[in-house]
Amino acid sequence: MADQEPVFQIQRVYLKEASLEQPNSPAILLEQEQPAVDIQLGVEATPVAEGIFEVSVTATVQTKIGDKTVFLVEAKQAGIFEIRNLPEEQLSQIMGIACPQIVYPYLRGNVADLIQRGGFPPVHLSEINFQAMYEQQQADAAGAPAGSLPQ
Repeated sequence: MADQEPVFQIQRVYLKEASLEQPNSPAILLEQEQPAVDIQLGVEATPVAEGIFEVSVTATVQTKIGDKTVFLVEAKQAGIFEIRNLPEEQLSQIMGIACPQIVYPYLRGNVADLIQRGGFPPVHLSEINFQAMYEQQQADAAGAPAGSLPQ
């Protein structure tokens, strides 16, 4: 029976992908206007082997002055997790909430560092409530109105 106990272990956390683009430099750097910042986040879970999953969190940070891009950063931080002997619903929650919560702080640091190394003040990604994000995705998938709770 010991073989049926739930298993959740972090195997590795790593930066899978990162890019910084400054398509309008150096001219845009002379602008005095404050840029608008747009941040997009995404979570993805992929089976790698039996009981082994890769969970990645992707951030896209784009700053613009008018219609010109100041910089665009795209980064994907991933983790490999061993998850076994869990019911499907719990497995989905672990991969949609717990794993991203583990990976996200690494992503935040890497994005801030990449932007700073590009010569800009760092953009600090705010804390994310992955449980609320997961629940919203589940509600959207079920076609329920936003903010409604299952009865």
